[in-house]
Amino acid sequence: MEVLLRENERLDDLMKSGRHIIQNTGEFCFSLDAVLLAHFPRLRKRERILDLGTGTGVIPLLIADEAAHVDGIELNPVTAELAARNVELNHLADKISIREGDYRNIRAYYRAESFDAVLANPPYRPVAHGQVNRIRGVASARHEFTATLEDVVRAARYALRFHGVFAMVHLPERLGEIAVSLHTHQMELKRLRMVQPKAGKAPNMMLLEAVVGASPGGLKVLPPLIVHENDGSYTQEIRQIYGWQG
Repeated sequence: MEVLLRENERLDDLMKSGRHIIQNTGEFCFSLDAVLLAHFPRLRKRERILDLGTGTGVIPLLIADEAAHVDGIELNPVTAELAARNVELNHLADKISIREGDYRNIRAYYRAESFDAVLANPPYRPVAHGQVNRIRGVASARHEFTATLEDVVRAARYALRFHGVFAMVHLPERLGEIAVSLHTHQMELKRLRMVQPKAGKAPNMMLLEAVVGASPGGLKVLPPLIVHENDGSYTQEIRQIYGWQG
């Protein structure tokens, strides 16, 4: 594939429907958490989906076949422009729309309750905790410089129709406050899966799904997702998620 790349850019194969993605190595590049999130919710082809903080558009690119239309909103102008280029690169302008904007002001961009599902891979850590990466783009993606947990939950609720689904990847240590925030915004946890780096290790990520207007209770906790075998190689399930054969 002949693609014109700019300084600090690289082209990665998504192993999905022949799609590729341009990323800027000076900004935040997607990792396993985004790929796992894209495969976690049970999407339907007739649904309209919103990706909050879409970055370079990896999640819309991965789920485009499973949706009627996917919208992505991104605050960082560098990655928002990359996301738009990636849509064009993969000839998906009829399925994916990218908007540069701040989802904390989501009312300025979308109508209330106009989406069937919302996905988010938000900043994980409050600014006061953890070591902040020196690269501003990376730091903003991992720490709550521009959007807090409350911000992302509020935006998801505004965008979602009644009984719409909110899927998110986050840290297990924040499960309690996530559940409280969801409940405050009329959403209840319904599916939860912990992600463990290896069998027998404590989880370092979790995938969750909440439903607008659902009754409390009835949470389905799925078996943990194991990322690596003891020898450090990926497990068969992770290989299948990535689209690797054998």
